[in-house]
Amino acid sequence: MIFDVPFINAQAINAQAINAQAAAPQDNASLTASYSRSHCFHPFSKQHQTAKLPARFTFPFYYDPHPLATLAVAELQHYLESQSQNQWQHNFGLEGELKGAIGKMFGVLVVKSPEGELGYLAAFSGKLAERNLINGFVPPVFDMLTQESFFHGEQRQINRLTQDLTKLEAAPELICLSEAWVAMSAQAETELETLRQQVVEARKDRKARRHAAVGLLSDAKVAELNLELGRESVLQKNQQKALKAEWDSKLAEIDAELKRRRDEIKALKKRRASQSKALQTKLFAQYQFVNRAGEVQDLNQLFRDAPSGQPPAGAGECAAPKLLQFAFENDFTPLAMAEFWWGASPKSEVKQHKQFYGACQGKCKPILGHMLKGIEMDEDPLLRNPAEGKTLEILYQDEAMLVVNKPSEFLSVPGKNIQDSVYSRIRQQFPEATGPLIVHRLDMSTSGLMVLALTSEANRALVQQFIGRSVEKRYLAKLAGQVQGDRGEIRLPLRVDLDDRPRQLVCETHGKPAHTLWQVKARDRENTWLYLYPQTGRTHQLRVHCAHQRGLGLPIIGDDLYGTKDTRLHLHAERLVLNHPITGERLTFEADAGF
Repeated sequence: MIFDVPFINAQAINAQAINAQAAAPQDNASLTASYSRSHCFHPFSKQHQTAKLPARFTFPFYYDPHPLATLAVAELQHYLESQSQNQWQHNFGLEGELKGAIGKMFGVLVVKSPEGELGYLAAFSGKLAERNLINGFVPPVFDMLTQESFFHGEQRQINRLTQDLTKLEAAPELICLSEAWVAMSAQAETELETLRQQVVEARKDRKARRHAAVGLLSDAKVAELNLELGRESVLQKNQQKALKAEWDSKLAEIDAELKRRRDEIKALKKRRASQSKALQTKLFAQYQFVNRAGEVQDLNQLFRDAPSGQPPAGAGECAAPKLLQFAFENDFTPLAMAEFWWGASPKSEVKQHKQFYGACQGKCKPILGHMLKGIEMDEDPLLRNPAEGKTLEILYQDEAMLVVNKPSEFLSVPGKNIQDSVYSRIRQQFPEATGPLIVHRLDMSTSGLMVLALTSEANRALVQQFIGRSVEKRYLAKLAGQVQGDRGEIRLPLRVDLDDRPRQLVCETHGKPAHTLWQVKARDRENTWLYLYPQTGRTHQLRVHCAHQRGLGLPIIGDDLYGTKDTRLHLHAERLVLNHPITGERLTFEADAGF
């Protein structure tokens, strides 16, 4: 086997680099030197040295792996299966023990060495077995573990501030003062309310005495009584003011001490935040990425136009930037790349063991855009019109509405780069239609029934039916595997993956409720056909609910986001039942899926 030869030969040398992480500080230059070209370059066998090379470099965000990349991946996966546990321990969750399991993205970069030899480099995302340096894998772009005098020293200062902050916030004196203020405030409110009620009752009594005196006493006596009642009123008001002033004074003393302590905490938090931000900026500056032209940019520069103004967590630690960085620093020529997932799926995401995945958009797009500058790449499929040459079949038409059978890989509405869609086709075909036309949407990859409104009135009526969930929807899905049971429901809240749009995550904290009913239609030895009844309409709801380990745990065939790419996504909106927006008649529409 090719892959493990360099690992074995370099083991003693690389052990020194690994041990150095716990010893003296080391800069990135010495780190790179300890991981020379010969230690990380895995040459292909002689029979593959004359293989046909890729015409262009891989478009990193969506691709079919080149045969040479597939060969490299096969060797790396064989190594992971047979060799890794002899050199390092990492729980991928493949042996049944999911507690503490961490799956990992791995990547290969097919390269030509300066001597003209074909081979590949290998990398993993983040850390592996709690280490940044593993025999045979390229090093990180920047290794915090070797920077004792920089990162860990400043991080310890921040940790000490956090400890001081924790002590201040948990100080018994602060707790006692807070409790005393609450108790005193409650007592003050009680006493002031009691006095206020007494004043109210006294006011009623004075009013009654005034009324009783009229007609019984002389005018002089009435005037004398009114003076006496006025003095009583003033006295009670002064009592109220005095009592309030007394309590305000007592509370002010506690407030002053509380403010002093809270200002101390606030200042410490501000100091910690300032130091954390400075350390973060300094750390980001150490991640310096080079491209073929020798141009260097750090994370601060690459993400200066990001929505948050700073790089997301983990930026620069993915496999792809590591591979390209090592290649450019060591004069390798990049030819093709591929990344795959190894291990159990994360709790929130859907990742299939051994499946290929494109680089993440949020973390890697700015970095790879810089690193691949000037390199001819495969076409970006997002710029290609997937609906070209496809027809949009109209199944029903009247003066108020349409029902169409949308093909798979056909946009419902215009996208960022492509205008051709159900909306644009219908708008062109029915130029007199009013209103927004679109009532609901299907994912681009999902085929099936869509209803459109030709008038504003019809649109409002149909939209209300979808909002009120009176529309009956049934989808047919073909899953790769055997679904356990015959029917059931799935409730997994969903939100967008901010680092890798348009992928969705299961998130109990920020996700929106998503509910799906399912029923088995048919089975064979390899697949299960399901009826899916979405009770909510979240993005990729059916796809995630099928593929996620807490859902059915089986991806829909052809799901290139949550499963394995195929000729098409085998998900079809085959049945739609709704009320006609004008007549109110209950209408049923069906369209065969063809799979």
